Amino acid sequence: MASLKLHCFHHKHSWVLWFDISLFIGTMFLVRNIYFSQFNFIANGLLWSFSTLIVAMLLMKLRGITWRDIGLHKTESFKKSLIATIFIFVFTVISILTFQLLKDSLGLNLSPDHSHQQASSKFGDLSGNWGLFIMILPFIWLQSMLEELLDRGFLINWFEKALSSTWFATATAVLLQALIFGFRHSYDLSERSITVGLIGIAMGVGYVCFGRNLWPLIVAHCMLNTMSMLDRV
Repeated sequence: MASLKLHCFHHKHSWVLWFDISLFIGTMFLVRNIYFSQFNFIANGLLWSFSTLIVAMLLMKLRGITWRDIGLHKTESFKKSLIATIFIFVFTVISILTFQLLKDSLGLNLSPDHSHQQASSKFGDLSGNWGLFIMILPFIWLQSMLEELLDRGFLINWFEKALSSTWFATATAVLLQALIFGFRHSYDLSERSITVGLIGIAMGVGYVCFGRNLWPLIVAHCMLNTMSMLDRV
């Protein structure tokens, strides 16, 4: 039923989808110019994501598409979802490690990754501070979920339908959302933007290859971000 609705959505409204995508991406980046200094980075980040989520929900309402249609539904098999989660997690880690091993030989002129140095200003001093780690972890998980809803659930489907729903459109949609995902985290060509982009590709491939269920992606993303935060404690 979901695929049928999305198929009809493409044929009836394909010319509108590029407007939707432009509005969505414009909102995604413009809201990042708003920063309330009295709040921490996590609060501002959630504000940005929820603002973009509201735009996505309004567009979905207009097009007759629900979150269930694009993957936020109950899994049919816990075993298959577990396998999908493990595969996505492992594939993502291998992709990142492979890039780290090959980055010097690729000859890319990349900006250095300062994410570890910036972590203190964003989250506070996590070194040895397990109380702070436990306190902010639920918000990190919430942000992980929002990124999967927006970058994989919304963007992949909208790009794919705008590009005619062929296998080439699907591959292009996965790549485009990964480029946006990576750039949004760094705003330059850096180790961080490429690393995050690789995460976007791995999650996008997992989404397409494992029945377009968003839950394995959400769990894998939460695991990755938990590991990243643990590295800072």
